Amino acid sequence: MALTGTGSGDGEDGVGETDVKVCVLDGFSDSAEVRSLFASLPEIHEDTAKIESATERFVVIMDGYQEQPHLLDPHLEWMVTMLLEHIRSEKSPPLLVHLGFKFLYIISKVRGYKIFMQLFPHEVADLQPVLDLLCRQDPKDTETWETRYMLLLWLSMTCLIPFDLSRLDGHLSSDPAQVREPVMDRILAVAKSYLTVSDKSRDAASVLVSKFVTRPDVKQRRLGDFLDWNLTTVSQASDLTMEGTVVLDGTLQSLAQLFKHGKRDDFLQYAPTVLQCLDQRHLPESNQAMLRKLGVKLVQRLGLTFLKPRMAKWRYQRGSRSLAVNLSQSVSSKPMVTSTPDQGEDEDYDIPEEVENVIEQLLVGLKDKETIVRWSAAKGIGRVTGRLPKELADEVVGSVLDCFSFQETDNAWHGGCLALAELGRRGLLLPSRLSDVVPLIIKALTYDEKRGACSVGSNVRDSACYVCWAFARAYEPPELKPFVNQIASALVITALFDRNVNCRKAASAAFQENVGRQGTFPHGIDILTAVDYFAVGNLNNCYLSISVYIAGFPEYTQPMIDHLVAMKVNHWDGAIRELATKALHNLTPKAPEYMAEMVLPQLLPMATGMDLHCRHGAILASAEITHALYKLSSQSNRPVTELLSPDTVDRLRGIHQKISDKKQYRGFGGELMRPAVCVLIEKMSVSKMPFTGDPVISGWQWLIDDSLKSLHLFSSGAKQGIKEAAVAALAALCNEYYQLEPGVADTHMQEVLVSQYIEALKSPEVLTRCGCALALGSLPRFIIRTKLQQIVEGLQLACAFSQKGVGFTESRRDAATALARVCVAVGVDADGSPDCVLCAGNMQQVYSTLLDCMGDYSTDSRGDVGSWVRAAAMTSLMELTLLVATSAPDLLSPDIIKRMMCCLAQQSAEKIDRYRAHAGAVFLGLLHSRTPAVPHIPHQEELLSIFPPDGVSSLNWNAASQAFPHITQLLKLPAYQYHTLLGLSVSVGGLTESTVRFSAQSLFDHLKGIQQDEAALGQFSDTLLRIFKDNLRNDRVSVPLLKMLDQMLANGCFDLFTNEDNHSFAVDLLALCKEEIKRSKDVQKLRSCITVYCGMIQFQGSVRKSVLLQLLMLLCHSFPVIRKATAGQVYEMLLIYDDVVDPAVLDDVMTLLSDTNWESNLETVRTHRNQLCDWLDVPRPTLLAKGPAQ
Repeated sequence: MALTGTGSGDGEDGVGETDVKVCVLDGFSDSAEVRSLFASLPEIHEDTAKIESATERFVVIMDGYQEQPHLLDPHLEWMVTMLLEHIRSEKSPPLLVHLGFKFLYIISKVRGYKIFMQLFPHEVADLQPVLDLLCRQDPKDTETWETRYMLLLWLSMTCLIPFDLSRLDGHLSSDPAQVREPVMDRILAVAKSYLTVSDKSRDAASVLVSKFVTRPDVKQRRLGDFLDWNLTTVSQASDLTMEGTVVLDGTLQSLAQLFKHGKRDDFLQYAPTVLQCLDQRHLPESNQAMLRKLGVKLVQRLGLTFLKPRMAKWRYQRGSRSLAVNLSQSVSSKPMVTSTPDQGEDEDYDIPEEVENVIEQLLVGLKDKETIVRWSAAKGIGRVTGRLPKELADEVVGSVLDCFSFQETDNAWHGGCLALAELGRRGLLLPSRLSDVVPLIIKALTYDEKRGACSVGSNVRDSACYVCWAFARAYEPPELKPFVNQIASALVITALFDRNVNCRKAASAAFQENVGRQGTFPHGIDILTAVDYFAVGNLNNCYLSISVYIAGFPEYTQPMIDHLVAMKVNHWDGAIRELATKALHNLTPKAPEYMAEMVLPQLLPMATGMDLHCRHGAILASAEITHALYKLSSQSNRPVTELLSPDTVDRLRGIHQKISDKKQYRGFGGELMRPAVCVLIEKMSVSKMPFTGDPVISGWQWLIDDSLKSLHLFSSGAKQGIKEAAVAALAALCNEYYQLEPGVADTHMQEVLVSQYIEALKSPEVLTRCGCALALGSLPRFIIRTKLQQIVEGLQLACAFSQKGVGFTESRRDAATALARVCVAVGVDADGSPDCVLCAGNMQQVYSTLLDCMGDYSTDSRGDVGSWVRAAAMTSLMELTLLVATSAPDLLSPDIIKRMMCCLAQQSAEKIDRYRAHAGAVFLGLLHSRTPAVPHIPHQEELLSIFPPDGVSSLNWNAASQAFPHITQLLKLPAYQYHTLLGLSVSVGGLTESTVRFSAQSLFDHLKGIQQDEAALGQFSDTLLRIFKDNLRNDRVSVPLLKMLDQMLANGCFDLFTNEDNHSFAVDLLALCKEEIKRSKDVQKLRSCITVYCGMIQFQGSVRKSVLLQLLMLLCHSFPVIRKATAGQVYEMLLIYDDVVDPAVLDDVMTLLSDTNWESNLETVRTHRNQLCDWLDVPRPTLLAKGPAQ
C-alpha cells in the first residue's frame, strides 16, 4: 500500500496556502495475504473464533479499496477461482461452502455486482448445479443470506447460455408419479420466491429476472404470465405492513429491471397496462421512500419504452467532455452540433398520450420529500426529455422552471436544480433558455427559508452549486459569457458566506470547474488560490480574512457587500449576523463612498424596524461601518461626519430613543437589543461622534446602568454578552463624553458613576455586583483619580469571603479582576496620594485583598467555584506586580513577594489541571521576568535551576506527569515547603487517578532522597504536622491529608522514626488524628483515619498501645460499616506486623477478627472487643456517662 503526498495551493499573496496530503493506493498489495487467507479456509471453517478473525481481516483489507476498486480487477479472476474451488468441491461441508460465498460477497460489495458477476463461470454444465444448490437453500436462514445472494447472481449469468432451455429438460417422463419440472419453470419459481424475501437476495432476484425473462425463449412463453403475476402482486400488496412493503419492493425492482434491459418492441404492448396499474397503486402517496423511488424509476423506464430510442437532433453538444482530448484539439469557439442519423423518423412523430402522464409523475417526483426520490426523478426527466421533439422538450424545461417559485417548498427547489443539472449535462437545455435559468440558479444559491428556530435550504444551495458545475462542462464559453459576472459573484459569495461548510466547499469546487472549463471568470486563478476547497472550511477565516482579499477585485466588491446587507445582516443565526457585521467593517475601506451613501441609509431604517433579527444585525452593522469610516477619516485628520450625511448622523443618534420608546429593551428581544445598542454606543464614542452635551448621552448612560443592574433578569446565555458589551460601552462613553479637557473629568458624572457603582457592590444580586465591579474596573484614569481609595475599599469588601456572601463567587472573581484594572489604569507613584495612584499608602491593602482571594475554596453544586476567584487573583497579581516592578520596585516588600510566590507554589501543586497550569504560568512569568525584574523572590537562584528559562517552554503544566516532578523539588526550599506540601496533600489524596499517581510518585521520590537525613526528615514531618494542625476539621485538606499519610506510612517514608520509642512525630500525629475524628460522622474520614492508625502501629513504645486502643474503640463505633472496616484493616495489619501480638494468642485474635459478625448489635460486638483487649494487653475502654457508645 503506497502513500502519495501532494501539496497544493500556494497563493500569490500568501492567501489560502495549504498543504494537502492524500492517501492513494497504487496497486493491490495484499495479494499474498489474501491467498493464504483463502487457502486456510478449509482448516478453520469449523472454528468460530478463527472464522470471525479471518472474515474481519478480509473485510479490513477489502475496505481499503472502496475508493479505488479498479485496482482489484487484475486479481479478481484468481480470487474467484480459489473460492469457487472450495465451493464446488464435493468434499466441502456446508459450512465451508457458506464461508466461500461470504468471501465472494465481500469482494462483490467492494467491486460492484455488475462487474463481479461477469467472472462467474457460465457454461451449460454450470446451470443445473447452481440451480440445484439454490433450491436446497433455506430462504429463512439469516446466517447464510450471502450464499443465496451470490447464487442468484451466478444463476443470472448461467441463464444467458445461447440455447433453448427446453434442451436441458431431456425426455420428460409421461408417468405422473415421475413428473420433472422444466428448468424454465424452476428458475422462474426461484426468482419469484426470492423477490418477496426480506434480505438482500431480493435485489439479486430482480437482476436474475431482468436477465432470464428477457431471453427469447422465456420471453415468448412466460413474459405475459410473469408480468401478470407481478401486477397482481403489486395491486394486492399493502405498503402499510412490513411484509407488503418487502413484496412491493421486490416486484417493483423486477419491473424496473425488465423495462430497463428488455427490448422496446417486446415490452411496448405491456407498458400501458403497467402504467395504469401504477396509477391505481398511488405510490407517490406511500410513506415508504424506497417504494416512491422505485415507482419513479419504473415510471421513467415506461416513458422510455413509449418513446422511440432516438438521439434528439436538436440537442446542444459542446464536444468531448475529456480535458485531455479538448486540449489536444485546437480551441474552437463554435459549439459542435451532433450529427445523428435521421433514422427515417420525422421530427414531429406522434408522442403517445401516456408520455404526458409519465412526465407529470416525474415532475411530482421532483418535489418529493426524500432526496433519493428527487434524484431518480431528475435523471428520469433528463432521459425522457432526450427523446422528445424540441417543442415538447422546451415545455418540460418550462415545467421544471416552475419548481423555482417562492410558493414551492425547498424540496421542489432542490429537485428543480437536480433536473436542470441533468438537462444541462445531456445538452437538452439549449443556450436560448439560459437567460431564464441563470437568474433562478442565482436565487437558488442563496435560498434560505426560516423554519422555527432554524432554516432549510442548504440542500438547495448545494444542488445549485452542482448546476453551476454541470453548466461549466456543458456549454462553450461564448454561451455563458453574458452571465459570467453573475455566476462568478454568486459562487464566490456562497463559497465565502454560506453557513453550511458543505455548500461553501461545493461552491468552491464549482468555481474551480468554471475557471478551468470556461476560462472567462474574472480573476479566476487569483481567487482560486484563496477560496480553495480547504480554505473555505473555516467560517471565521472566510468572513474576516478571505473576503477582504476577494473584495480587492472590483467586480466582486459591491455584490459581496449587497449580499451581506440583504441576506446575512438579518440572518436567523446570531453568530452569522455578528460575523457579517464584522465583515462589513473590514470591507468598508474597499468601498467607503458606497458604504456611506448607499449601505448606511439602507441599514438605518432596518435598525428601528419590526423584525428582531433584522434590527439586531442592522444596529451592529451601522456601528461597525461608522467605526470603519472613522478610521479612514482619521487617517487624513478629518471628522467622520464629513463622510456621513446629516440625516445619517441624526438617525444614528435616534436609534436608542426609538427602541426605548417602543419598549424593545424588554423581554426576549431586549437580550439582543441591549448588547447591540451597547456596541453602537461604544463605536459612536470611539468614532468621536459630535454628541457632547446631547440628551442622547444620558439615555445611553441609563441603558448601560440599567443593563448592568438588571443582568439577573436575562437568560443565562445572554448575561455574559450583555455584561461585556455594557462594560466596553461605558469605558468608551466616559473617554469621549465625560472629559472636559484632557485628563480632567466632569466632576458631577464622576461622583455619580463612582458612588452608584460602589453602592451596587452591596446588592443582593450577584450579577449586579459582577457588572458594577467590572464597570469600576473599566473606568478611565481621569474618572478614578481622586476616587481611588473609595473604589479600592469598595472592591476590597466585594472580594472578601464571608459565610453570609457564600453565593457571591462570581462577584468576588470580577472584583479581583477589577481591582487590578483600576490600579493599572491609575499607575504607580511611591510618593503619590492613595486617592490618586497606587502608592505606599494603599499597596499593602491591595495586595492583602488579592492574596486573601488566593485562599477562596468555596464550593457549591457546581464544584470548586472558588477556583474562579483564585484564577482571577493570580492574573491580577501578575499584572500588578509587573506594573509596580516597572515603576516603583521599592514598594514591593520581601514579605509581599514571599507570600505571593508561596501562594502561587501552592496553586501549582493542586489537583485541578487547568488552574495548576495557570498558576505555573504566572509563577514562571514572575520568576523569569527581566524587564522588569521582580525583586525579593525567595530562593531565586535555586528556582532558576529547577525551572531554567530555556527549558520551561516544553513544560506542560496540564500534564501531571510533567508538572509534579518539578513542583516537588520546591519541598527542598524552606520558604516554599509548607505551601507546596499543602498543595500536594490535596493532589496525592485526591480522586483523579493520573494526578494521584504522578503526584504521589514525585513526593515519594523526594522523600527517598531525605529518608536517611534526620534533620531534613524532621523538618518535613514538622511541616506536615503543622499543615494538619492548621487545617483540623477542614475536610478539603484533612481527608486527602489522611490518605496521603496512609500512603507515606505504607511506603516506609518514616522508617527512621520507628527506631525511637514514642517519637514525637507519632505522638503528635496520634493526637491530631484523635482530634480530627472526634464526634465525626464522615465515613470517608473515619475510614482514612483507620488506615493511618494501622500504619502507625509500626512506631515503638507506648504510642503503639495508644494506637491499638483507638482501633479497638473503633471496633465498637456506632456505625456498623466502620466496625467492619476496622476489623478488616486490623486483620491485615496483624498479617504485616506480626510482632504486635503475643504469638501464643495470635491465632485466637485472627480467628476472632475474621469470624465475628462486626455488623451485629453493639452488646454482642462489645464482648468480642473486650476479649481482644485482654489478649492484646490493652485496657478495656469504659462507657462515659453522657458520651456516645464506644
